[in-house]
Amino acid sequence: MAKRREMTIALAGNPNVGKSTLFNALTGMHQHTGNWTGKTVSNAKGYCERDGVLYTFVDVPGCYSLMARSPEEEAARDYICFQFPDAVIVVCDGTCLERNLNFVLQVMEAADRVILCINLMDEAEKKGISIDFEALESMLQIPVIGMTARSGRGMEQLFEVLGKFAEGTGEKDIKEAIMSRKQAFGQIEYPEVIEQEIFHLLPVVREVTKGCLKERWVAARLMDQDPGLCQAIMDCLNLEFSEAMQLKKAGMQAENRVKETGQRLEDTREQMAEAFVRSAEEIAEKVVSTKEDTGKKKGRMADQILTSKLMGFPVMILLLLVIFWLTIKGANYPSEVLSNFFGAIEGHLLEWCQRGKLPAAIYEPLLFGVYRVTAWVVSVMLPPMAIFFPMFTILEDLGYLPRVAFNLDKCFHCCHACGKQALTMCMGFGCNAVGVSGCKIISSRRERLIAMLTNCFVPCNGKFPTILVILTIFFAGNQAVSDWKLALLLTGVITLGIGMTFLVSKILSGTILKGEPSTFLLELPPYRRPQIGKVIIRSVLDRTLFVLGRAIIAAAPAGLLIWCAANIAVGEQTILMHCAGFLDPLGRFMGMDGVILLAFLLGFPANEIVLPLIFMGYLSLGNLTEFTDLHAISQVLYRNGWTQLTACSVILFSLMHWPCATTCLTIYKETKSKKWTLAAILIPTFAGILCCALFAQITNFVLR
Repeated sequence: MAKRREMTIALAGNPNVGKSTLFNALTGMHQHTGNWTGKTVSNAKGYCERDGVLYTFVDVPGCYSLMARSPEEEAARDYICFQFPDAVIVVCDGTCLERNLNFVLQVMEAADRVILCINLMDEAEKKGISIDFEALESMLQIPVIGMTARSGRGMEQLFEVLGKFAEGTGEKDIKEAIMSRKQAFGQIEYPEVIEQEIFHLLPVVREVTKGCLKERWVAARLMDQDPGLCQAIMDCLNLEFSEAMQLKKAGMQAENRVKETGQRLEDTREQMAEAFVRSAEEIAEKVVSTKEDTGKKKGRMADQILTSKLMGFPVMILLLLVIFWLTIKGANYPSEVLSNFFGAIEGHLLEWCQRGKLPAAIYEPLLFGVYRVTAWVVSVMLPPMAIFFPMFTILEDLGYLPRVAFNLDKCFHCCHACGKQALTMCMGFGCNAVGVSGCKIISSRRERLIAMLTNCFVPCNGKFPTILVILTIFFAGNQAVSDWKLALLLTGVITLGIGMTFLVSKILSGTILKGEPSTFLLELPPYRRPQIGKVIIRSVLDRTLFVLGRAIIAAAPAGLLIWCAANIAVGEQTILMHCAGFLDPLGRFMGMDGVILLAFLLGFPANEIVLPLIFMGYLSLGNLTEFTDLHAISQVLYRNGWTQLTACSVILFSLMHWPCATTCLTIYKETKSKKWTLAAILIPTFAGILCCALFAQITNFVLR
């Protein structure tokens, strides 16, 4: 048989098994990301040429089962079962093989060419875990490779197996393995009543599938009657109406025969799931042996602190304090450098425009509007994101973020929301758009919507500059405060935002999104040493630049609109001041004024420009102007009637108001619904107006 020149390989596995590390090791930088067709779930494809064969590796979303309960699991299942990759590499964690084998057996039932890669063998060996690879390979009748992806161990052996598949020399072995699986663990044995019905279904299935899908797998799926999966099977087979009805009828007849024995459909599904678990336990018992595990003891000791009722929350708050201190401390100088850099470019552009005798009506809107606002957003937004996202990813790589979700699970459960919302909420600290896109990890649509609608109650990096300046001026005696004290004040504000997240989640789950919280299966992965280089690359490329790109797209046209509003006069006042006057009564009622409220409205494209817009309104400037002197800023604010009440109201409204344009766009892309996007705007806005108004009116009443 001629040697094949191209192969498509799917990489599958549970979350936190090092699948992405293996993907990166196999493909290097020859990879790109996109979305699965018809879904918002992201995928990653990478390429590698070896011995004349071009391999395309597809990193499917991590999942625990092919019985899909979330968009990620559905995307993984559909690719493995219906896109027919040339082989499926299932990556397992050598430190917890038994739990991972459940998924391996499910994939083996659905696909022919399966390779089992047992990753993290270095950690397994440190913990005294040994695995009999030969015995495991003999039981499963598939290639089994022990490896450590981060160091490259086992890569040669993996390519050797893939090479055999590419050459076609493994075809005979595959067919023999499929036959021998009937006598091995590779073919799951269900309870007798289910096996009998599968046997009755096979002739019908064989007739309609025509070898396209594995017949036994299709028959088993007809037995558990998962509507989504059954429909996906019909779509894949592209059946005519009569054939589809024949298959459905056969499945319903099998279900009815089982019901006649007194067994419910739920019992059938449970027994089929138990068959995989039982087989995984039997295999693991035969091939895995464990010595005294000192590493595991250390992990348990750490968990006793990090997840305890006494220390869990204080440690979380302390880590939050440290992260914000590092973000504040580290972002100042890079922001100043970027601001000076863009300012120098603006000076050169202005000089060229004036030398070229370009009309001011053309270059001023573009230069002082579009360019200046965009440059401001980049210089203020980029440095804190470039610091925050890598630190967040390091905590994720370290294994701490699942502990955060564990600590907050009970809080969200009391709000009838999902514990995974803790993770999406943490993502929102860097950028609410990232937090919203991360909500796809929540399987329940109701709980996913709650997480999306409340994500903007935690302040993103775009809101920090406004909050920090106000905290510095009005709550530190108008003196420069230490970065630690500022971080402490900011942590208090953020804690208030988290509290509002709980409150609004509770209200939503009892009204428009009423329902009970779903079961939250949380895996606490072992603590691992973060891969700093890959963390930085991944966080910068996947999060920082992604968010910055969307922010620039929104900021550029906003810059033109702001300049026009500030420079076009109607009567004796500019459009900007007319709008501020119109909003002034509502602003006063909320403890602010019309200029502040207008600044928040015009800051819809990017929260970073709210404070410069306030100065532009107060000083009647025609364009955004940067203020770096805290004394000068405080003088402007005090002259325009600001008090501590005003400062508190602005902080409250900054914490609770409509999401930015980037986040709204992301919500619409994730929900495909204008209704829920509008709800995401109105809910925090109503909360912000209500809180500010109550605070202002009560404070004024008390101080009279």
